[in-house]
Amino acid sequence: MKKILILCTGNSCRSQMAHGYFSFLGGAKLEVYSAGIETHGVNPRAIAIMKDDGVDISNHTSNNVNEYLDINFDFIITVCDHAHENCPYIPAKSAQRIHHDFYDPSKLVSEDEDQIYQAFARTRDEIKKFVKNFLKELR
Repeated sequence: MKKILILCTGNSCRSQMAHGYFSFLGGAKLEVYSAGIETHGVNPRAIAIMKDDGVDISNHTSNNVNEYLDINFDFIITVCDHAHENCPYIPAKSAQRIHHDFYDPSKLVSEDEDQIYQAFARTRDEIKKFVKNFLKELR
């Protein structure tokens, strides 16, 4: 079983979406964790947009990376530049480190709910594509 840690700044949106897809699409062959260098709570819009695609992340929690320092991960994936640049060292002996900066839809300043929805959907779809491609290469 491969252990994956997905990191973002606040563990509220992008890392939660990735966690959801890795768990949903990867099944029993993966042990998935997500964390942030801070904790901001799980974004309600991230929960809603994932639900629209049949993935329930409503029971996820926002965790700090320091909670997982003793786990020997196979992969550590950062999903934002800030976490990639500021994450503390994680002593996973053989972890392969992967970085992909996804747009943060929670930073969109707009009063147009459809525009906000579309931003979350775009990021969700990019993350889903990334996860699917990652899992194809993992086989």
